[in-house]
Amino acid sequence: MSKKIKKTIKDKDGKKQLLDKIDEEINAEKNLDFRLLVAVYLSIIVGLLIILPKIYIKNEIYYISRQISKISSEYSVLKEENRFLKQKVEYIKFKNQVLDTVF
Repeated sequence: MSKKIKKTIKDKDGKKQLLDKIDEEINAEKNLDFRLLVAVYLSIIVGLLIILPKIYIKNEIYYISRQISKISSEYSVLKEENRFLKQKVEYIKFKNQVLDTVF
């Protein structure tokens, strides 16, 4: 055989081997090892431990803020009612004093 034919056969065999190795790598099963699985679970747990308290605190702040707003509006209504009642009491005192002096 000539050198050219041998080289062509070697090139074809090399290409075929290369393609076979690539196919093996592509079709090979890729399983997770235990360390990676534990690391993923730990990172999820740490993330939840950081995020969940933050969510809880924000919800508590929201509900307390709603209570404060409700109490504040009730306070302003009661303050206005108190002012109205003071005026009424003043009117009754004045009326009573005027009526006492007339009789």
